[in-house]
Amino acid sequence: MLTKMRRRFIASAMAAMGAVTLVLLVAINLWNYNITTNRLDDTINSLITTGKNPYSGSSNFTLPDIFSDNSPESKYMTRYFAVVYDSDGHAVRVFSDYIATVSAQEALYYASDALSSGHTQGYYGDYRYCLKSGSSGAAVIFLNASPERQSMKTLFNVSLIVAAASLLAGFALVAAFSKKAIAPYVRNMQLQKEFITDAGHELKTPLTSISTSADVLKMENGDNEWVDNIQKQTVRMSKLVKNLVMLSRLDEGMPLPDKSDFSLSDAAWEAAEPFEMRAKAQGKSYSQSIAPDLDMTGDMAAVQQLISILLDNAFKYSDDGGEIRLSVYAQHKNKVIEVYNTCPPDSLVDIDRFFDRFYRADKSRTYDGGTGIGLAIARAIVQALGGSINAETADGKSIVFRAVI
Repeated sequence: MLTKMRRRFIASAMAAMGAVTLVLLVAINLWNYNITTNRLDDTINSLITTGKNPYSGSSNFTLPDIFSDNSPESKYMTRYFAVVYDSDGHAVRVFSDYIATVSAQEALYYASDALSSGHTQGYYGDYRYCLKSGSSGAAVIFLNASPERQSMKTLFNVSLIVAAASLLAGFALVAAFSKKAIAPYVRNMQLQKEFITDAGHELKTPLTSISTSADVLKMENGDNEWVDNIQKQTVRMSKLVKNLVMLSRLDEGMPLPDKSDFSLSDAAWEAAEPFEMRAKAQGKSYSQSIAPDLDMTGDMAAVQQLISILLDNAFKYSDDGGEIRLSVYAQHKNKVIEVYNTCPPDSLVDIDRFFDRFYRADKSRTYDGGTGIGLAIARAIVQALGGSINAETADGKSIVFRAVI
């Protein structure tokens, strides 16, 4: 159990750390992408708004020199080209004075391909482009963004490496300190189990004495409602002690004692038989579908207890005149035990807590003879058998408990 608890703690801690790291990774790279893109767009806007607009229709237009106030090297640090279109959509001019790697023919192809995407701005390879339209035509400006895109890629790769390294370092630290972190909880659980086990053994003797004394009183004085109540409550208390000890033993990861090959079909029939008479007595509809020739390896008594717990729970919490169904069948290599019952809609609140100890969906049923740990024991049995169990509702008026073992 300690190993399982440590794994859960490590998984939870790493999930939280991974989520935070992912958010930071995305946020940093999106911020850098937006900052870089805005800077490129500002540069393109400067090209368009400084001096004469490229789509003015002037045949002797030249792109403005926006570097007149900067150093002589500035114009060679920014590479761009533009294609001007008239109002009919024909290319009338290509400006490629500030780029050496793109010919006029290539510039026309890039502009045509970019315009066919339907976007007015975006990235085209290593270029950032922007379309500006006017009454006499339009112009597509391409700005070389290869240094900026390389910078974005570098930041992404570096941040990815840092994030991975941080997660690995975090995993190492969490794994190293996980045992110490869960030590108080483990200690409390251990003390709780020791108390349950010791209390169970200590209570057996007085309960046996009370039961024996009640039997003697009944033999000497005949039937008496007070003696009957003592016997009833003694049986209930003995059952509670037995179940608590069993649950404590299963929680410690101790294997089921009687593991053998047996017929699940026969075991299910035997466990379900008493509930047919109970259904008639309570006026409820009960049916069962148990596939024949189902064999498995495990503790037959534990499996029968599992079926009894699920059926007993269904009878207790089904509505008046409700329907209860037991299904046992094979699913691939697994065996499935399903118990269906109709129930009042208000009893399906907090369905995820049904397997918690001492949880009751219907708070008004406090003295129905149950102990409040039946479903917790059912889950412990299924887990000891290497399976899983869950509860689900499809319509809010019925519930299905499904155990896969």
